[in-house]
Amino acid sequence: MLENQENFIEKVKKLNKNKSLKYFILTMGCQLNENDSEKIAGMLEKMGYKSTDNFKEADYIVFNTCCVRENAEEKLFGKVGEVKKIKENKNVILAIGGCMMQEKTMVEKIKSSYPFVDIVFGTHTMQNLPEDTYKILTSKKKIKDILDIDGEIFEGLPIKRTSKYKALVTIMYGCNNFCSFCIVPYVRGRERSREPERIIEEIKMLAKEGYKEITLLGQNVNSYKGNDIIKNFADLLNEICKIDGIERINFVSPHPKDFSDDVIEAIAQNDKISRIIHLPLQSGNSKVLKEMNRKYTKEQYLDLVDKMRKRIPNVVFSTDIIVGFPGETNEEFEDTLDVMRKVNFEQAYMFIYSMREGTIGARREDQVPEEIKHKRFDRLKELYESKVDENNEKYINTIQNLLIEGKSKNNDTTFEGRTDTNKVVIFKPNENNKIGDIVKVKIVSAHKWYLEGEII
Repeated sequence: MLENQENFIEKVKKLNKNKSLKYFILTMGCQLNENDSEKIAGMLEKMGYKSTDNFKEADYIVFNTCCVRENAEEKLFGKVGEVKKIKENKNVILAIGGCMMQEKTMVEKIKSSYPFVDIVFGTHTMQNLPEDTYKILTSKKKIKDILDIDGEIFEGLPIKRTSKYKALVTIMYGCNNFCSFCIVPYVRGRERSREPERIIEEIKMLAKEGYKEITLLGQNVNSYKGNDIIKNFADLLNEICKIDGIERINFVSPHPKDFSDDVIEAIAQNDKISRIIHLPLQSGNSKVLKEMNRKYTKEQYLDLVDKMRKRIPNVVFSTDIIVGFPGETNEEFEDTLDVMRKVNFEQAYMFIYSMREGTIGARREDQVPEEIKHKRFDRLKELYESKVDENNEKYINTIQNLLIEGKSKNNDTTFEGRTDTNKVVIFKPNENNKIGDIVKVKIVSAHKWYLEGEII
């Protein structure tokens, strides 16, 4: 398959010879989508296109879609409408890929309402993009290239990473959990793990290239399955920690039901692993959790948090929470607030329940009215934000190891980095400091959404 891909890359490159062509990629959704976009960019670069941040000057536009939330569709169709105006004046290739394109209804809508879209590809067929591009350039026919969602894993795709110091590494694809609110298993397929040797090889290469931080990606990373030597996620973490040059290891997203003792032990034993654990809650009520098909209770979740706090020094937690799942009562929502208070999450990604066609939740007749969902969301957000200052103040006078990520957005004289609990820190660098360095910083003050520090 990759030989075929290389063949078409070369064919497109010849067609593009001596032309100054640009591409633009809009990524919607999670870090898995971001990693896919890096691979799409890698293929486009090899085909002779150069990146641009202005889609109006692009010759090739790719929308890499997400289908987790309803507003993603609205965003996509708004952008597609903008590209239509560009295509009326310029010969632009428009490709739409990602999770949303695994939904038949969405593909049919694209076909009927937006016939000017050139290429539609699914989450497991992006490796065919060079061939699809060649066909568009030579035959002008529209391409729909979507295969079965449980497709095979393709290694060795070209990649253009967005950072020179931090890298995303996908370790597995798909999901077996079928939470009743989630469309992901229907569009990304069942769980498929990459061979551990290929993962280790990729990370060793990243270390040689100067990367300091990696984030391991999967819909449910702690259900990773390896081989007879590196058997599971805990084994994989331990092996990655042995790689010289890699200073920090993050992972998203684990599932609370699969968070085993050996993974907790791996984190406790290895200082390289980030001290912020993303532990999606979704709801704090056991009845709602059962209806969500989450396979843990409120009490089991809190016990897991307590176990990790006892075993892992300085551990903190981030989470995902859905407000207004079908049938959720005011009393059940109070349980979510209770867990929020007890865990005191360092970061919380809060969402209003959004119906996704094809899921069990969408078929329920006891949908919570929008007004009630928004009121609950406001209460949850208010509770979370009331704890932010308190959480930040505990960092004052502590020493933090930071990876310098770049200059501050609002001040060219200061740099910013993140703690191993993902807190943004602003500080004035020494004359020898440069982006990509690991530095020790003393935190001297705390603000709502960032900390200030001094190099020591």
